[in-house]
Amino acid sequence: MGSGRRQAPGSVVWLLMGLATLVVAVAMALEVRGALDREREFRAAPACASAPVQASGCRWEQEFTVREADLNRGQRNGPPEAELLLPSGKPWDVTFRQTDPVVSELAPGEKVVGLIWHGQVVEVRDADGRRQQTSDGPVGWPEDRLGGALACFSFGLPALVGGVWPLVARGDRRHAKAAVVVRWHGVCLAAVALFTLWAQGANGWPLWAIPAIWGPFALLGLASMTAFVIAALRGDMDDDALPAPEPDPTAPASGHS
Repeated sequence: MGSGRRQAPGSVVWLLMGLATLVVAVAMALEVRGALDREREFRAAPACASAPVQASGCRWEQEFTVREADLNRGQRNGPPEAELLLPSGKPWDVTFRQTDPVVSELAPGEKVVGLIWHGQVVEVRDADGRRQQTSDGPVGWPEDRLGGALACFSFGLPALVGGVWPLVARGDRRHAKAAVVVRWHGVCLAAVALFTLWAQGANGWPLWAIPAIWGPFALLGLASMTAFVIAALRGDMDDDALPAPEPDPTAPASGHS
């Protein structure tokens, strides 16, 4: 009973983390289709015949002068940003998801070309022809959302199950150990999903590469989790019953002659 009371707070924490992560996973999954539509619209957008007066679905290239660039290294959750100036002197603030390859090389007074779409600078090109998306760039969002949804589902569902299980079977040590197995396998599956997303982004692989890579690892993880859960429920992972020590053959025999 004491062990059950100690496990209850931890199980509730895992339960709440699982619920919160699943909510995020559902939200990301619902955004995948919208992100795909936005990327298709961007790729199919024609060039503007003239400088648009207001936000438009066509694409327009505009020259800017860099006034300031800040990588925000050392600031928690601070994205790289730059202040660009139009020829008229009007400032335009843009942020980026990462520092390379363009933002880290920007210097005040340098000329860059910004790609404007729907009233936002979605891409910046420097004098050497290197391109980098801004935070408003539509390319890559479907992959980010799909990878994030897989990672959140991978963690959230096992965390939810691993949190509810000990509360339902309170006081049963074998069920508690099985729940722990489920939780930590969920952590590993989520880590695999994040690694898959990183590999896809680093190599420029298509969207389908994410489930194609993550799927086999997920099946292996589920098989491993099932095997360990069965072992825990059978008592193979019990540590309270230690085996009796083997007799020492060099010790003198006890007894009376």
